Amino acid sequence: MHNTCMATKTISLHLDAYEKLRAARRRPSESFSQVILRARWPEESITAAELARRYRERGGFLAAEDLDRIDELKGADVPPADKWGPS
Repeated sequence: MHNTCMATKTISLHLDAYEKLRAARRRPSESFSQVILRARWPEESITAAELARRYRERGGFLAAEDLDRIDELKGADVPPADKWGPS
């Protein structure tokens, strides 16, 4: 067996992301690199320029009334109670 030089990068993950990655391994010896390379990533994405072009061509995706209602709800939105704070 011969060893090839491979470039590596160190990354930081949130613990829940690490656990998902670890759980996705097919066998304990499978590396995280192998898990990531096996993953399916969307081939097509949309840029802001493409979104703007579609908006110009097709018009808005929501009716004005819907947008007004969203603004109304956003204005009334409050953060949830702090369950760790004093009762």
